[in-house]
This record gives sequence, C-alpha cells and structure tokens, in this order.
Amino acid sequence: MKYINITEAGGPEVLRLEERERPEVAAGQVLIKVSAAGVNRPDVAQRAGYYPPPPGASDIPGLEIAGEVIETGEGVEWPARGEQVCALVSGGGYAEYCMAEAALCLPLPQDFSHIESAAIPETFFTVWSNVFDRAGLKSDESILIHGGSSGIGTSAIQLAREFGARVYVTAGSAEKCRVCEELGAYRAINYREEDFVEVCMNLSGERGVNVILDMVAGPYIERDISLAAEDGRIVIIAGLQGFKAEVDFSQIMRKRLTLTGSTLRPRPVSFKAEIAGNLREKVWPLFESDSIKPVIHRVFPLAEAEKAHQMMESSEHIGKIILSI
Repeated sequence: MKYINITEAGGPEVLRLEERERPEVAAGQVLIKVSAAGVNRPDVAQRAGYYPPPPGASDIPGLEIAGEVIETGEGVEWPARGEQVCALVSGGGYAEYCMAEAALCLPLPQDFSHIESAAIPETFFTVWSNVFDRAGLKSDESILIHGGSSGIGTSAIQLAREFGARVYVTAGSAEKCRVCEELGAYRAINYREEDFVEVCMNLSGERGVNVILDMVAGPYIERDISLAAEDGRIVIIAGLQGFKAEVDFSQIMRKRLTLTGSTLRPRPVSFKAEIAGNLREKVWPLFESDSIKPVIHRVFPLAEAEKAHQMMESSEHIGKIILSI
C-alpha cells in the first residue's frame, strides 16, 4: 500500500509517499480501504518529534479516516465487510489501508460523503469528551472556545449551540470571526484587536463564563482563570503557546474553579467506545437532520501531505483539512 512516512523529525518536507505491506487485522479490529483522512494538530506534533504514537499504534500519522471495511477480525459483529464507515484511530490514517478498532467505527451519516465523514471523528470525539463529559456544559450556560475557527473550534461551536449554550469564541481575523458567528457563536472576538476577558465580562454582566475550552494554554491560562464564573470549568486540550503558566490559586479557591485537561489518543478503547456510543445516539441525528456539519477548508491528495501540513501550521485555514486517498 502507499502511505505517508515521517522520514525523520522535522518540518513538512520530511513527509514522503512510500510503500509498505498493509496492516493485518487482529481480534476486534477491521481493515478499512481508506478514501479520506483528516489532518490534525497532533499529526503535526508527531511529525515534529513531540508526540510519539502510543505503544502498539501505527507509526503512520493520521487519527481519523473514512472508507470501506474490507476485512474483519475475530469477534467483530459490526461493521461487516462492505460497510462504509468513519473511524477514530490511534495512527495509520495517511495510507491506502488502515486498521481500526471495530468499537470506534461509526456509520457515515446519511448523505455524507467520505470527505465530510473523515472530518468528524477526531474533532467530535474530542469536543464531546471535553466539553460535555469532562466540563459538563449545560444548556443554560456559557462557553468560551479559543481557536474558534479551527477544526475543534468549528465543531464545538455547532455542538454547544445545538445543546443550548451561549457561545463565545476567539479567532485571529475578521473573516474567521464572521464564520464563527455564522456557525452560531453569540460573539466572536478578534484576539488581535480586543481583550477577550473584557469583552466576555461585559457581555456576561461581569458574571464570567461557565466553561472555557483552551487549546492555546501558556499565557491564556491566567486570563482564563480571571474570566471563569463561579464554579467554572477550564479544560485545556493543547498548548500552542506552551504548557507552563503562573497561576493565582486564590481565584481558583474563591470561585471554586475546576482546572483540568486531557489527551484522547492514549486512552483505552473502552473509554473511546463510550464516546462513540454517545455520538451515535446524540450527535448523529444532528448530522442527519442537517443541523450541524463539519467545516472543510481544503482537500489535498495523499501525495501532497506536505502541503496539507504547511497549511495547518500557517493557521490560515477555517475548519478541517482533509487528505483524499
């Protein structure tokens, strides 16, 4: 099979289209002939040498795919051969064939293409796990999403909107802010021109924000704490500006804040399978009623993975970047 090899740790130029044997299926797994794969920040971190795959995972980048099941392992009842599915994987997505755990496969939403479906798993699994399970966002609460125009951000905006929360976001341009508000953000804040703490405090009547989803971290953490409402929850899922910050615990104590974070990739299959069940029950109907849809910025052929990574690192995109295979 053709696949993208990370020839050494480095920039996008280290990605090479090469060939190797396709993976073999074990019990509980399926082999998928991949039609499309999502490109995500963890792929960039892996390529740069900062985010190695967990034990047992493929060394090929790629955490989400869509395609056709062509082989099933022992004990797999669904999906069957011939099923069209999307799947969350721990690696291996940038390839013509990819192994997936059967429990982490989901049917393509009705009328969705493979390209659209490949844009779902990594972002929607992450958003559901962190915003709804970990942070417990409720319908009468507010949420601030940093990086609102990213794949995670555009997914989180739509889900939070559909579940009745008031959504604030930060983004880096007027165009990105416009798109975020079209997706359902009550207010998009251009962080290059405005202070998100001041804006959200004014809009909330000085009460602050109930949930903050932060993929920036670093200097944002202290500002998140000052903005959080009483009993607020701050969830950190990435560190684009670093993982260290000076924290005033008096505010955490006084406002009874929860400061937490998570990574999804190394979690056990059973944990991710529970998220898959929640998505199938509560989110798939929203896809199929056309209430929400992944935002796709651009599709590259597999051989142009280098260009896809260049675009991801430029932060010029709005929504998802996809590889077509």
